[in-house]
Amino acid sequence: MKIFFARDERGVTLMDTVVGSALMLLVFIGIAGVFQLSVDVVRNNRFRAGAIALANERMEYLRSLAYGSIGVIGGIPPGNVPQIETATLGDMSFTRRTSVLYSDDPADGLGAADQNNITADYKTIRVEVSWASREGTRSISLIGRVSPAGIETSVGGGTLTINVVNASGQAMQDAQVDIANTGTNPAINIRTYTNSAGQVKYIGAPAASNYQVTVSRPGYSTAQTYPVSTQNPNPDPRHLTVSNNQTTSASFAIDILSSKTVQTFMQIRPNTWNDLFNNASNILTMASTTVTSGEVRISGSPGSYQGPGTLQSVTFTPTSTPLAYWRTFTAATTTPSGTSIRFRFYDDAGNLIPDSALPGNSSGFATSTVNLSGLSTTTYPALRVGATLATTNLSNTPAIQSWSLSYTYGPALFPNFSFQMRSNKTIGNNPAVYKYQQTHSSGAASSITLSNIEWDTYTITPITSGYYIAEACNPQPEVLAPNSEQSTRIYMLPQTTHALLVDVKSNTGTLLPGASVRVNRTGYDTTILTSLCGQSFFEGLSSATYSMTVSKTGYQSYTSNNVPVSGYTKRSVVLNPL
Repeated sequence: MKIFFARDERGVTLMDTVVGSALMLLVFIGIAGVFQLSVDVVRNNRFRAGAIALANERMEYLRSLAYGSIGVIGGIPPGNVPQIETATLGDMSFTRRTSVLYSDDPADGLGAADQNNITADYKTIRVEVSWASREGTRSISLIGRVSPAGIETSVGGGTLTINVVNASGQAMQDAQVDIANTGTNPAINIRTYTNSAGQVKYIGAPAASNYQVTVSRPGYSTAQTYPVSTQNPNPDPRHLTVSNNQTTSASFAIDILSSKTVQTFMQIRPNTWNDLFNNASNILTMASTTVTSGEVRISGSPGSYQGPGTLQSVTFTPTSTPLAYWRTFTAATTTPSGTSIRFRFYDDAGNLIPDSALPGNSSGFATSTVNLSGLSTTTYPALRVGATLATTNLSNTPAIQSWSLSYTYGPALFPNFSFQMRSNKTIGNNPAVYKYQQTHSSGAASSITLSNIEWDTYTITPITSGYYIAEACNPQPEVLAPNSEQSTRIYMLPQTTHALLVDVKSNTGTLLPGASVRVNRTGYDTTILTSLCGQSFFEGLSSATYSMTVSKTGYQSYTSNNVPVSGYTKRSVVLNPL
């Protein structure tokens, strides 16, 4: 007997097809990649050959000229060859850059040590031809040297040297340097690039004033010279002047641009809800109590007061938001002999807040001031106040004339806030003209991102009238490093005549939250802990001299008896570790 096993031929065939197709796809992708690579190699070889031909053509043309005619249009020395041009060979397009400059041969001494005092010993020709490829821009360069026939002679003029560094003072190679002067004949208009030492040097620059220099690089800041103008009568640096047989040197610093995001908020503010018991509108429940003549008391009359009486307020939900934290409960009371009042606190559903959240609440508070700062505003975003009035003397009743809940709210977004941002760097003196000084608005989102900002130290000043900066993370002014993204949060408060903003840092520059800052003088004594941003803000001060004491666990205390306050005053304090 023969036994046959069934097999799903169709399933196996499908699997074989999928695997085979995947393998074929991989093979074809590899073949396509190799083919594309070979096409790129052939294309780049064609372009490279064409570039060499164009560079040789320009080099040979310049060498065919008389020595005095070798130069470029707008260059030093001048000539009739364009500095930059587009050239084509068949279907290939190229960019050709030509530069000619005088060079000082070290064989007879350099600069002031030159044996014959002639530094323009020969001309250096550089021709660069570039083209676009799939991998980016490619280029080839030819460099040649042309010496004068016979003995070298002075070409007149002076030497113009431009040095370019980054923010750290390191030489910047390949920085673009534009030099222009319309007052020379012929006019000068040069675009060149710094060498490995971050320098460009032009020997034989015509003696003249108003050499305009601009230094830049894609993605970097820009540095330049400035003309004298009504707005900037004393520019610095001003346009350069070249004198005969003299060297004029100038240095410029550029670095990678940064961005800065500024967010604006209304600072945390105090507020208070209170009930003066003019009526019972803010009372949710009452038992054996009466509201009359602006107070709550046990129902009845002298000789018949029994109690205990109770009441519970309506739910208080702060209308000023967001709720930051609860502060204190305060009541105005009278408790004649034999009477007492106990206060308790409830959540918005009327449930008694447990002792774990508010110690002593289950027994009630006999004092008329209760600290509520330990209550979580997340767990308890709204509160009710309850009271129990008791007496052992039928002729006397306790009474509550008012009660209040104090809290703080914020920070809240502050949209469309206008401010000025100003750099430390200046481009003119007497009067100071700042390199960056612009007005911005935080817009509807209370946030603005400023792109392409140069590294510097920037100060933000409110323009929207009636407000002070009560806190800034980080304190102003603020250093913006090159190639960075910085976020600055500004917290505002309504302006008072005189105010003091104190920031507290360690000796390493770290902001210290939770430091105690006490400011006092006759008639004023206030202590405020520094915020998470390491700052305390004192408002409503007088124009006077205050004493200040700053302390924090683990640090040496700071004390000063000479802190003058006038208008908006800022003070920075450094605490050293113990």
